[in-house]
Amino acid sequence: MLDVGELTRTEIVSLRAMLGHGPADGLPHLVDTTMLYGPRSGGVKRYLLAKHAWMAKERPQLRHALVVPGRATRATSEGLITISAPPIPFGDGYRCPTSLRKWTRILAHLRPSLIEMGDTYVPGHAALDAAEAVGAPTVAFCHSDPAALAALHFGEWAAAPAQRRVARFYSRCDLVAAPSRYIAGRLAEAGVDQVMVQPLGVDLDLFNPKRADRETVRSDLGLSSKTRLLVFAGRPAREKNLETLLDALDLLGEDYRLILIAAGAYLRPHPQVIGLDYVRDPRLLARLIASCDAFVHANDQEPFGLVVLEALASGVPVVGPSSGGVSELIDDSIGQVAHRATAQGMAEAIDALFARDLDVLSQAARARAEARHGWSRTFDSLMQAYGDLLGVDLSAQAQEPDDFSRSLNPALNL
Repeated sequence: MLDVGELTRTEIVSLRAMLGHGPADGLPHLVDTTMLYGPRSGGVKRYLLAKHAWMAKERPQLRHALVVPGRATRATSEGLITISAPPIPFGDGYRCPTSLRKWTRILAHLRPSLIEMGDTYVPGHAALDAAEAVGAPTVAFCHSDPAALAALHFGEWAAAPAQRRVARFYSRCDLVAAPSRYIAGRLAEAGVDQVMVQPLGVDLDLFNPKRADRETVRSDLGLSSKTRLLVFAGRPAREKNLETLLDALDLLGEDYRLILIAAGAYLRPHPQVIGLDYVRDPRLLARLIASCDAFVHANDQEPFGLVVLEALASGVPVVGPSSGGVSELIDDSIGQVAHRATAQGMAEAIDALFARDLDVLSQAARARAEARHGWSRTFDSLMQAYGDLLGVDLSAQAQEPDDFSRSLNPALNL
């Protein structure tokens, strides 16, 4: 029976309807939960939606549910469950779960075979408690660097307490995954040693050089066909080091323009910057990126850089720093490495990129994405890790999906 404490009648009906589709005997039920899931598509959300769609197509014998914050507590037959949580002030649509008890009860009553958590906050702790209650293994995917974020926003004094908190949390998990060697190293500094490095991936069909429409995009923006067009897409967050890109433009001169997609909300105006709002249509986003000359990324502490893969898959060379997660995705054969994440360092790297053959770099970027970064590589690896924890073989697709799997919607959105 579902413990209905703290739930409204509407919430009870919705969740019981979802539980009516619960896993049959012998069929693994995988559950993902995180608070890093908002109305705008960030890297964690894109990873989770890609996983959900991939599992519906490639592993229909498995059940997969996403448990994330939302305006109300409700569930759908497509496997998306939202738990009511208040919005974070100035948080770009993200919500902050507050009821550990409520999250734990709902996660436990989904009867998961395995839970993956994408943060160390209320959903993460609820996942650990629910998994302990039902005897399920846990996978923690470390999508961020809590110590670095604490130092950035509160001062260096906050880094050590954040590291200790991270170490305590991850010590309770059966497996810890990091998207890059950089984050694995940061976890090791915190005392977390047993870490699986699991890079993320990219939709090679969506992000594709064939979507480029260079002349139309430039015309729509009022730019000359000779304009050297740079692009960055991401959250308007301090850690993205966007001011450095503006300072680099001052050094580069009038031939360059920078498109900031969703990222420029709180930046000072700059005559060479074209600020665009968040682009909800992923096809339009892919068109914009593919129509630019180069993608630029100045954060030398980026945990991974999923948007870098989207640029490479679009055939767009990348200029990025020599440290952090981005440095593991690029080299001078597919872009230009900036040896310092400063205005001078980025400007020199961008200038050096445009002195090279951009067509050759574009072809190499796409080839690299195809060879290394398709989502199937990521999820095949995760299925192997999940199977090892569960003691079952999750490497092969079942012959016939069951009714629940047939109903999964690959385009889940919130």
